[in-house]
Amino acid sequence: MFGVAEDVRPAMRQAVAAHRAFVLATLVSVEGGGPRPEGTQMVFAPGILAGYFSGGCVEGDVAGHAWSCLDDGQPRTLIYGEGSPWPDIRLLCGARIEIVLERVAPDDSALGELLAAEAERRPVRYVSDGLTRACAPALSPWPEAVIAKQYDPTPRLVVVGGDPTALAIAELGVKSGFETTLVRPKGPETPPPIPGVRYRRDEPAQALAAIGLDPWTSVAVATHDLETDRAALKAALPSPAGYVGLLGARRRLAGRLAELEGEGMDAAAVARLHAPIGLDIGGKAPFEVAVSVIGEITANRYARASGNTSTSSPAAAAAALAGRFSRASATENTLTSDES
Repeated sequence: MFGVAEDVRPAMRQAVAAHRAFVLATLVSVEGGGPRPEGTQMVFAPGILAGYFSGGCVEGDVAGHAWSCLDDGQPRTLIYGEGSPWPDIRLLCGARIEIVLERVAPDDSALGELLAAEAERRPVRYVSDGLTRACAPALSPWPEAVIAKQYDPTPRLVVVGGDPTALAIAELGVKSGFETTLVRPKGPETPPPIPGVRYRRDEPAQALAAIGLDPWTSVAVATHDLETDRAALKAALPSPAGYVGLLGARRRLAGRLAELEGEGMDAAAVARLHAPIGLDIGGKAPFEVAVSVIGEITANRYARASGNTSTSSPAAAAAALAGRFSRASATENTLTSDES
């Protein structure tokens, strides 16, 4: 299960808490379509292991070199595939990959800045030549540097609602690596039995303000209550949140958006809304909707990072919104019932 950890910063923090040095392994080059992208990392320390590079082809060999690196402190560059000194270790995909290993002390200043930035939700860049490392915003690599990795704040998900669909979105959010909060105004005092989910019972405006919305936070509004939905959207859409989605019937969307604009919300803010929420995968069961929502949030995040606009909000063409949705028939595919 160590490979399920996409973000290795928690493993770094665990090593620091135990006052242990660790080996940070970074995938610095991929040729021929490997299974993991450049920048992928693993952490090795006694009793601590996180991340993966190939799904089993090379991890065992990398571990052996990592323990040697931990002992002598010398960085190593490992090559697998074409040009590798270990022809018996083969990647079935046919790729060529390079991995750099470096020993990081628990009191390393760059590591300290990296973990401080994580706690404070600040993006930073980590640069290293294997022996010397630095971490700061917009940091440029020096000539000898072989590692340059951007670290963004941990993605967060706020789900407003409390029905089975909202619970499914929250549970899948946790499993997908989001710091997830379920907001259910005036909900039960006891939080739902979903491991890892934070829980709030206050009104959307107060809850979202307390959580703090930033570009790495997504908001999924799924309450089935028009007033609560509106309150959540009024707080989320003008904010810096990277994604805001609304669960609801397509044929009612134009009217709900018009209400927001009528109450003075800027048209550009309204146009950010993803509604009906989620990718159109055709399913309406709670976890089917959850899959579509997490899928859209993920696609939106990578689209923004690459500059691709193919996953832009259905509300992006604001001038065409009213006409498009007013013509939608009641039998058109939706992600929830007409009562939403």
